[in-house]
Amino acid sequence: MTPMPENKSERIAALADQCVQCGLCLPACPTYALDGNEAESPRGRIAIAAALAKGLAPVTDELRTPLDHCLGCLNCERVCPAQVRFGELLVETRTLLGPAPGRPRMLLALAKRPALLRWTRLSGLRRWYAQLARWLPRRSRFRAALVLAASPTSSSLRPAHRETAPRAPALAHVALFPGCVGSVDDAAAQEAAVALLEAAGHPATRLPAFCCGALDAHGGDARAAEQGARRVQESWRGSGASVLVTVTPGCLGQLRHALPGVRVEDPCALLAAQADRLQFRPLPMRVALHLPCTQLNVARSDEALRVLLGRVPALEVVPLPPRCCGAAGSHLLEFPERAAALRAPTLDAIATLAPQALLSSNIGCRLHLAAGLAGQGIAVPTLHPLVLLAQQLIPGNPP
Repeated sequence: MTPMPENKSERIAALADQCVQCGLCLPACPTYALDGNEAESPRGRIAIAAALAKGLAPVTDELRTPLDHCLGCLNCERVCPAQVRFGELLVETRTLLGPAPGRPRMLLALAKRPALLRWTRLSGLRRWYAQLARWLPRRSRFRAALVLAASPTSSSLRPAHRETAPRAPALAHVALFPGCVGSVDDAAAQEAAVALLEAAGHPATRLPAFCCGALDAHGGDARAAEQGARRVQESWRGSGASVLVTVTPGCLGQLRHALPGVRVEDPCALLAAQADRLQFRPLPMRVALHLPCTQLNVARSDEALRVLLGRVPALEVVPLPPRCCGAAGSHLLEFPERAAALRAPTLDAIATLAPQALLSSNIGCRLHLAAGLAGQGIAVPTLHPLVLLAQQLIPGNPP
């Protein structure tokens, strides 16, 4: 592989030059499907990035907006015959441009502070969010944030079982990265991950909760993203673990960037490798499975998750069509109307299937979908797949 230049503009130009403009990415791009506009396609964004990096065009709202609209889903990377590293190009270009002027800084600052998020959950303010949201315009970012915060974050199923110690021969020591929003709204999934990993033979410990820098990296704030990466590195060095996991696939890319050479995985990958050590109680239930873009294109753990769910007797798993739900990190706050339009086909698919529960691994996707379902009056419990697996786990299985 040809080494990339050190200069940021030259690096962006070199990444862009790998694109052969074949157009095979267009059918895979959700924003191109939404707008039918070449500028809202990977090929169009690559051309814009190259022009900006080479100084062939000034930075204008017309050129910047398609870059800000990009979901970073990486569907284009999976189908690209030239193996263009579009995700890297997007982050580099946004860093070159800097944060968008209209970025909801206050809302994102709140999202990155687990202690403050936890306080808002425990203070009782949450019960007022839905009512407050009704008074705000539909385009309001604060309205979108309140609707998300009012979304249910736990299922009606019973709490996950937690084993007190590994019951199988010890494997690699695993550290769990809690993240920011996930550490509060996906606490049940993190408990479930630890229970399942220990049952499979992986000693597991938790790192402190903080933002890894993914929101900042994808928003063009290089300094804040680097600060998050340094905190990840410091926390990892003190963990004593050999593998890092997160239950939120949206954090994986940034964690891998912060810890080159360290194995960073979705817990499903480790659990599927030890699937024979795990036995589950039957669950006669029909569930819809939503696979987040980051699970498909970054973690690439979708098959591992299917293997694990397939071990639950009587469980009927119906995969939803693979399309981006529009959450995409901070996109659902920055562009709530676009996020809702991108979510609509997935909500329609859920309504048609009429499942008894909805499974999704990414907390942003799950809150976004839960808010949409609630808005349509559809009562479907939403939960992380690991929570369901831990609830059905039979403790003390022989290795």
